[in-house]
Order: sequence, then C-alpha cells, then structure tokens
Amino acid sequence: MNDEDYMDMALELAAQGAGFVAPNPMVGAVVVRDGQVVGQGFHQAVGGAHAEVNALDAAGERAVGATLYVTLEPCNHFGRTPPCTEKVLAAGIRRVVVAMADPNPDVRGGGNEMLRAKGIEVVCGVREAQARRLNESFIKFAATKRPFVVLKMAATLDGRIAASTGDARWVTGEAARAHVHRLRHAMDAILVGVGTVKADDPELTARLVEGQGKDPIRLVLDTRLSMSKRAKVLTQASTAPTYVVCGPEASDVDRRRLSASGARILDAAVRKGHIDLAALMGQLGKMGITSLLIEGGAQVAGSALATGIVDKVVFFYAPKLLGGDDGTPMFRGQGAAWMKDALALHDVTVARVGEDIMVVGYRHKG
Repeated sequence: MNDEDYMDMALELAAQGAGFVAPNPMVGAVVVRDGQVVGQGFHQAVGGAHAEVNALDAAGERAVGATLYVTLEPCNHFGRTPPCTEKVLAAGIRRVVVAMADPNPDVRGGGNEMLRAKGIEVVCGVREAQARRLNESFIKFAATKRPFVVLKMAATLDGRIAASTGDARWVTGEAARAHVHRLRHAMDAILVGVGTVKADDPELTARLVEGQGKDPIRLVLDTRLSMSKRAKVLTQASTAPTYVVCGPEASDVDRRRLSASGARILDAAVRKGHIDLAALMGQLGKMGITSLLIEGGAQVAGSALATGIVDKVVFFYAPKLLGGDDGTPMFRGQGAAWMKDALALHDVTVARVGEDIMVVGYRHKG
C-alpha cells in the first residue's frame, strides 16, 4: 500500500464524525509502521480527543518510528484540547503525511512547520481534493463565518415537486429518502418556508435506518408568524430547537403564542416582503451554524438561488411524469431572462439511488 491508500483509510475514518463534530472539522488518522496499521482513530465529538490523539493512543509504543497519516494538518495551538503536535513529537513519529493544510488563516501551516522544525518529515497534499470535499462546510465557515448552504430538492422528471392538488408524498423512493435523512444528520441546520410547514407538516428530523441520527436545528421562514402552534416541528420529541424566523411586522401576540409552544423567535431583516436570506446567513454564522440544508418549498428555493447563497445542490429526480403544467414547479419567482445567464454548476456527479437519479453540483469550481 502507498500513501494514497493509507490516506483513503484516514478519510473513511474521518467521515464517521459527520454530524457529531461541527463546528470542528471531520478528521481521521492512521499510524503505519513497517507496512502495518498499528493505530487508527477519528475525531468523534466536539471537545473530545482529536483524531491524531486517538490513533497514537491506539498505537502506543508501536508509534515510535512510524508514519502518521492525517486528513488535516495537526494543530499547534491550545483550544478545547492541547496541541496535537506535542502528542506527535512525544509518540516518536518519524514521518507525517497530511491531506490538507488547516483552512483557518490564523493557524494555517503552523502545525506542519513546527513538526518540520523538530526534524520530522512532513508531506502535505495527499488526497487534498477529497479532504477538502469532506470538510467543505468547515472550510467555507473558516473563511467567511457563514454557513455552507446545500439546496436539496426532489422532483419528477418534468420538474414538479408536487401535483396540482398539492400532493407530494412521495415524489422519490425509500432509498432517496434514506439518503436525505443521512444528509440531515450531517448538517447543522435545516430550513424551510412556512408554506411547506402548512402543506406537509414535516418533522424535519434525521431518522437513520442504522439508528438514531442527530436532528439538525430547524429553521422556518415565517415573516408574519402565521404558523400553527400544533405544527410537528414544535410538538415532536426532539433535542434540536426550532427557530421561527420572522420580520418586524410580526405581532407580539403571535410571538408569545409560538414561544409558548416551544419556538425560538429569530428576528431577521425583510426585503421585498420576504426574509432577506443573504442577511440571515450572517446571523446564522454568528450562531455558530456552519452548514445549512434548504429543503423548500419552491418560493424559498427560488429565492435562495436568486440571492446567491447556495453553494451546492442535491437534486433527486424520480422516474415519474405528472404530464401537465399545473403542478408545483421546483422554483418560483423570476429566473434568468437569457440562457447565457443560467446558473452553471461545476463538479457535477450523477448517481442512481434506488430507482431515482441524484444530481450533485457546485456553484463554484472546487
């Protein structure tokens, strides 16, 4: 096996931290000595030991003279835990292979430089593209203090998210819906418009096939606080809070009504009668939300694209045709007037998920 193979192992380990480590990055580490894996670990929870520490503890004395593979540059500063560079030096590691440098501009390169200064060989950039994709939310948040935004939609092949009656259960099959629950589990927060709450009364929780998932923070855009106090997002058993985002015209009566049902009221700026999504992203960043999943409906999806807040799209297309123009389209609002102005996606992948087709693309080149 070569450096790339061992780094692939570390990346697989890192991915196990999805949903549990934000606002920290997902990190995996593998210790290899004489061609044998002698220790491995990953960052499992905020405030818990870092991946390097877990891997080196597992290796014990076998780490002396070994190579450490880690998906992110070892930290060289005190945070919730001591610097990982000190642990690496104490363990007797001879060589460190890193997938990517720390994206935080305040500490980038410090860990690698410190280890090199102590005589340890450091190689950086092995499987960097994969490591950056894994921690795309962390990277954006570190640079902008705004959440990484994913727009998820499920539609028929003729671009409808609901029939003319409003019926939308179910557009896609079980496999696609299971994938969405894993996506929810991995995100800090999920956002919908009040129209979706009124029409579908969704739970917006992460129900994983393999066990209990981590529910994301729920955000409902409701400019005038018209949502029912009996909505599932307020009445269900969940450890995640529900924020109802409103504008200045929301009445004190409705604020008290929804607050009494467990809602947290979040005041936001309004633009042209709707919540200003660009300004809201700044608020969510200040709340420490590093990743946001937008699930609809059509008005919110159209506004999100028009505002330019979307970083990534995850679209599921079911092999179904409603066959008319009277259903609910994927987007509402004014779109591009000319084809040359259409949003061009980059790094697009297409995959089968059960009977459905999943298209993933990015607003910006990776």
